[in-house]
Amino acid sequence: MLRLLYIIYTWLVFVPLFLVFTAATALATILGCLLGGERLFAYYPGMIWSRLTCYLALCPVRVKGREHIDRRHSCVFAANHQGAFDIFLIYGFLGVPVKWVMKSGIGKIPLIGAACRAAGFVFVDNSTPKAARRSIVEAEKSLSRGASIAIFPEGSRTYDGRMIRFRKGAYRMAVDQRLPVVPITLNGPFHVLPIGSLNLRRHRMEMIIHPPMYRDYTDVSGKTLQQMADETRRIIESGLWKEFKDPVNSIPEV
Repeated sequence: MLRLLYIIYTWLVFVPLFLVFTAATALATILGCLLGGERLFAYYPGMIWSRLTCYLALCPVRVKGREHIDRRHSCVFAANHQGAFDIFLIYGFLGVPVKWVMKSGIGKIPLIGAACRAAGFVFVDNSTPKAARRSIVEAEKSLSRGASIAIFPEGSRTYDGRMIRFRKGAYRMAVDQRLPVVPITLNGPFHVLPIGSLNLRRHRMEMIIHPPMYRDYTDVSGKTLQQMADETRRIIESGLWKEFKDPVNSIPEV
């Protein structure tokens, strides 16, 4: 009965309000950034929109480890990708402005794509190695201007809640700019709205911010980018709820 009531609430209340808030957020971001307020409007409208989305979905959020964020310096935030609510969880509750590295297809969504471009987010084009490298260069420009980057190294959402192998593009950016990588474990978004589903489920969500890795780069001598990616993956997996851990396919220590 409760499940049925929640589905009715989702389509009669959540979806209409979400669409209105999304349009308003996109317009505020576009206008604010075009008028020269990128530092303010590239973050706060999206942060408020993300929090409202989680509250409207009736999904409680718990955050651990904010003390590990150094607000004075840029970094690369690397998180596992459980579902569509990952973005709302990070954007709304991380507590610091970030530039997103996202799939190029998002740029084609009306209003959303324009808002992301106005906010200076980076679209990843993996159609060719040259295009992928160009995306990394664009992200590095944001990092060099003092921004922090948020990225999902898996590249796509999980189908079963377990993590897949991390790609190394994020670590190329971190090494080139000599910036720390901050691992983030997300739990719960898979239950709320997994890939391929249109019906929300009310479920608690959790974000665990781990201590930064590669702060001074004295501990990366001889390591490949893939080894750095695998190390980060192990840290993130350590915070996953037990149901999402995969001891069979976990990447072993190198």
